[in-house]
Amino acid sequence: MIDLTKIDPDLPVLIYGPTASGKSGLALEIAESQGGVIVNADALQVYQGWPILTAQPPAEDLSQVPHHLYGHLPFDAPYSVGDWLRDVTPFLTGTGPRPIIVGGTGLYFTALTEGLANIPATPADVRTRADAIPLPDLIADLDDDTAQAIDLNNRARVQRAWEVQTATGRSIRAWQADTPPPLLPLEACTPLALMPEVDWLGTRIAQRFDLMMDMGALGEAETMKPVWDPSAPSSKAIGAAEMIQLLDGNLSIDSARNAIIIATRQYAKRQRTWLRSRMKRWQQIALPDLADAK
Repeated sequence: MIDLTKIDPDLPVLIYGPTASGKSGLALEIAESQGGVIVNADALQVYQGWPILTAQPPAEDLSQVPHHLYGHLPFDAPYSVGDWLRDVTPFLTGTGPRPIIVGGTGLYFTALTEGLANIPATPADVRTRADAIPLPDLIADLDDDTAQAIDLNNRARVQRAWEVQTATGRSIRAWQADTPPPLLPLEACTPLALMPEVDWLGTRIAQRFDLMMDMGALGEAETMKPVWDPSAPSSKAIGAAEMIQLLDGNLSIDSARNAIIIATRQYAKRQRTWLRSRMKRWQQIALPDLADAK
């Protein structure tokens, strides 16, 4: 268990953890006992349309403590980590209630606490060219410094580096070297990272899917179906595509359940990997010690 008396009530709190690990419940507990407002740091919970499927806080929680940056964007709005940093900045001025920033998007927290390189947006024509180039050719065009620093098996990262280099004439490593100071250094907050045991988390993920169905996830999908666009940012929500397939009769309920649970567990694995590799200075909290958190 976390001893809340050891959390400085005057400092911002950051809570990162894999999906279904109980981070939202912990944020609510801290806010209710010490004060503060809860601010979302999940890239899919910013969207309208899928509040149940993306596990946004229920109305009961919203009524107890102020929550911000949840469902504040249309389902098809573009949104970047830079946009999130802009939106979270007003909560860091020190003039209002202290923020309790909670979510599972590791890149948001890294940008917040380590800074974000001010790289210009990639022009559409450069992105289109990159999409058509085989991975080995993208790698061959990278400068040596960049090629040695990134995972060359990760096409998304390689392509991003190629696009930056092609569009700006500078390597992505050069841009990163010019990263401005972070908005919120780790020394100025209480950073908590939830590290769940795999089997415990897997059970919670399965239970949460069944709870989502009881809460009306299928009805949520029926509402979204007339505007369903697989390319919309919010459509990346785990389970959204399967729910639409279920409505269309192209997937059985058992197949949808299995696919969504598997995808959620895979996502949680990536989140744990981010925690281990990028959050070594955070206070890591082993679970199921927080089994009573929501």
